[in-house]
Formats: sequence, structure tokens, C-alpha cells
Amino acid sequence: MIVNIIGTWIAAGLTIAILSFLYKDNPLYKFAEHLYVGVSAGFGVIYVWAFDLKPMLIDRFIENQGVERWILLVPAVLGLLMLSRWFGKIGYLSRLPLAFTVGIGAGLGITASIQGFLLPQIQATLLPLTTINNIILVVGVITTILYFYFSRDFKGPFKYLLELGIIFIMVSFGASFGYTVMARISLLIGRIFFLLSDWLRII
Repeated sequence: MIVNIIGTWIAAGLTIAILSFLYKDNPLYKFAEHLYVGVSAGFGVIYVWAFDLKPMLIDRFIENQGVERWILLVPAVLGLLMLSRWFGKIGYLSRLPLAFTVGIGAGLGITASIQGFLLPQIQATLLPLTTINNIILVVGVITTILYFYFSRDFKGPFKYLLELGIIFIMVSFGASFGYTVMARISLLIGRIFFLLSDWLRII
């Protein structure tokens, strides 16, 4: 019980310290900000050790035998070379693991984007023009794509298609911004509810 009370007071104090930035920058906010960054960094190190390094490298190296065991040294060496950026004279060695990371990330990203986003979106756009929603969707996709077609100037009636594409783009941006604001407001409501319910209950 006492642990919950102490935890609630700490959480309430840090919440108020973060919200104090709404007034102006102050030492309480800076303390909470630095504490958050430090705890996040520490959690990240522990998470990488517990869920990546130990089970996927150290434990597998101990359990496996033969060639599979020594293959694990390749990612281990590449990971150590990443740390060479801390040492000026051998910092150039970090380019090798970075090249592997960027290359593998680009290859996986392109494949995932095509299979996970591009093809499903094309398939979702091939709709029968039988309902007003399908018509709006197809027209929005076509006019938006035409807006980003810079190889020729659209004049005359085609100019209105570009303007319609701009409208669809602005509506999309507005909806995305509204969704982001709603998410942030939801977080704010959650913290205020915490202060007015859990914290005030133990004061």
C-alpha cells in the first residue's frame, strides 16, 4: 500500500513538473525532462540486453555447436564495430556495419512497402463505381496522383482536376492533423484524470 502511495506521488509530481512548461521553462520541467530521457535510455539498454543480446547472441552461442555457433560472431563483430565511432582514429570502421544496416533496411523496406502498402492500396482502389463512397475514393486517388504528375502542364478542363486533387490532399492533411491533436488531447485528459482521481484520493 505504501509503495502505491509513493509511486502515485512521484507520478503526480513528475506530471505537474512536465505541465509546468505551459507557464514557462523552469528547473522542475528540466529535471523531469532529463529524468525521462535518462530512464528511457536505461530502459532501452536493459531491453536490448534482455531481449536481443543475451537470448539471440550469447545464449545461442553457448547452445549451438559447429558452424552455426561461429556464424554468430559475424553480427557480434559488426555490432562492436558500430561502437568504433566513439574512437576518432578508428571511427571509419563503423561505416561497414552501417552499410550493412542501411542496405538490409532498404531492401526489407522496399519489399515491405510494395507488399504491405502499395499493392493493397492499388487493390483497394479498384472498386466498382456503384456507390458514392467508391466514386469519391477513386476520383480522389486519380486527382491526387495527377497533382504530382509534373511532366506536363495541365491547362483548360484538366486544371480543375489538379485543384480537386489539392482539395483531397488538404482534407487528408487536415484529418491527419486532427487525429494527432485528438491523440494528444486524449493523453492530456488521461493525466488530468489521474491527478484529479488517483492523486487527490490519497492527499
